Amino acid sequence: MIQLSKAAVTEIKRIQSKQSNPNVWFRLGVETGGCAGWYYTMAFDEQCNPDDLICECDGVQVTVDSRFLDYLNGLTVDYSQDLMGGGFRFHNPKAAKTCGCGNSFSIVESSTP
Repeated sequence: MIQLSKAAVTEIKRIQSKQSNPNVWFRLGVETGGCAGWYYTMAFDEQCNPDDLICECDGVQVTVDSRFLDYLNGLTVDYSQDLMGGGFRFHNPKAAKTCGCGNSFSIVESSTP
């Protein structure tokens, strides 16, 4: 379903440890907008909904609303640092086109979640 690189796991755990409740879920999603039509969302959530899909990646509980699975299935999230700072990188095999920012994408399907 979803893959997290070791660097992404380390960064997510670092950020998660600073939350008021460190036992939160790491939620991935998409929203309409961005340069290419869709953009990725990430948040920490204290709730897991009945229609959420959950996977575990090296101790990180990843939650995805089932409405977004068609957009995120097969996604790999990485984290890297460069001279401009650090950031999450998304590698989505379903993306037909991506924006230069790397956070916005489009897919061939025309349905919306």
